[in-house]
Amino acid sequence: MLEAESHAIIEIPMKARVFVSMKTTVLDPQGQTICSALHGLGYPAIADVRQGKFFDIVIGEGVTREQARKDVETIAHEVLANPVIEEYTVEFLE
Repeated sequence: MLEAESHAIIEIPMKARVFVSMKTTVLDPQGQTICSALHGLGYPAIADVRQGKFFDIVIGEGVTREQARKDVETIAHEVLANPVIEEYTVEFLE
């Protein structure tokens, strides 16, 4: 992204997607249950399932792209994910 773009004010809504899932070192009982159910449904080749969730966030007008990115990262870390047991990724859909 060009430097000028990151400081430009958002003029049309921008969308961010935050993916949250359990860290690989943390037991995922829901994922294990889904994996067992898949085996019971005839999919024995499924070795593991990790479940997660995602959030679509729409950023309105009036902030810079840089500020929007900072805000969404902060929201993901402090509100949407528990950093002790979960990890997250942020993706901007521009």
